[in-house]
Amino acid sequence: MEYTAADKKYMRMCLNLAGKARGLTSPNPLVGAVIVKRGVIVGKGFHTSAGAPHAEIEALRRAGKNARDAVLYVNLEPCCHFGKTPPCTEAVIRAGIRRVVLAISDPNPLVSGEGIRRLQEAGISVEQGLLAGEAARLNQFFIKYITKKRPFVVLKTAMSLDGKIATHTGESEWITGGRARAYAHTLRLHHDAIMVGVGTVLKDNPLLNYRGRAHRDKQPVRIVVDSTAKIPVQSRVLQDTKTIRTIVAVTGRAIASKLKKLTNMGAEVLLVRADGERVDQDDLLGKLGSMGITSVLVEGGGELNASLIRAGQVDKLLIFIAPMIIGGRDAVSFVGGRGIEHIKSAYQCTPPLVRRFGRDILLETYPAAVAGGGC
Repeated sequence: MEYTAADKKYMRMCLNLAGKARGLTSPNPLVGAVIVKRGVIVGKGFHTSAGAPHAEIEALRRAGKNARDAVLYVNLEPCCHFGKTPPCTEAVIRAGIRRVVLAISDPNPLVSGEGIRRLQEAGISVEQGLLAGEAARLNQFFIKYITKKRPFVVLKTAMSLDGKIATHTGESEWITGGRARAYAHTLRLHHDAIMVGVGTVLKDNPLLNYRGRAHRDKQPVRIVVDSTAKIPVQSRVLQDTKTIRTIVAVTGRAIASKLKKLTNMGAEVLLVRADGERVDQDDLLGKLGSMGITSVLVEGGGELNASLIRAGQVDKLLIFIAPMIIGGRDAVSFVGGRGIEHIKSAYQCTPPLVRRFGRDILLETYPAAVAGGGC
């Protein structure tokens, strides 16, 4: 399908509109819509939150009667089923839209292809595939969750040029500069949950909350991976469990009396299968998916990072690198564990997207299909 420069411009506008609600629509996807008639934008909108009107409905409301014989651009196939809101396909048909240009089909089995079919049956021309790669990346959390019922896992870290996330004494504040840290903090708003290991709680005693100016009422779920329930009851993550959902993932090795204390404090204790002396990451993420958690931002240390990589449970890596060298054989590395014996077994990643934040850089990369099973 050949698309014009105008088609691409309007679809990119859809993606930008959709991105305005990043972190606010879960478990729904990010969707933007633009309606164009004779080269003029007559309506646009985006899905602002779960339960709110969909992007197509917002755009149609703004377009009004101008929607008749217009073109609708949308980054995801319009829904054709009743959920919290009526089907968007029927509203599009009633409005008299003559052409729909979309980026990707909806992976939801309740919709996939059916929305397109319904529009075509009504005589509307439907074209699919414009900026499909960008649209899929925008909704990567939704796509994984809706197809696999498991959260999308993003591993984030800040390290020195030599791969250290702390000195040999455990000091890590601050490796990266203010601009990088500010951006990293906004990532908490974009994800359903933040995950750390108990070692991070013992060392740093973090709050693990979102403290940005906008959407302060939207707090990610806090998950502490703690096989034996070593977390101190005075930890800061346990002091406001009435307002911020907090999960402590344990194995059968945890003492029942400690688990009762955690429950009494308002934490949710999640019993997970053991993998040796550690929490089984596959079982943990499967259980988190069953709770409706669509994305997890991992802010843990080297051992948690290693266990997730070893289990093949990482979907994306965000690696901030500061122009410094920490050194020391006992300094904490980005990935712990045993490591590998042969280079051919190394964990492979895709060529990274590189972004600059002041003096620091951010590498955005994904596990390659040929990734080894190291760590």
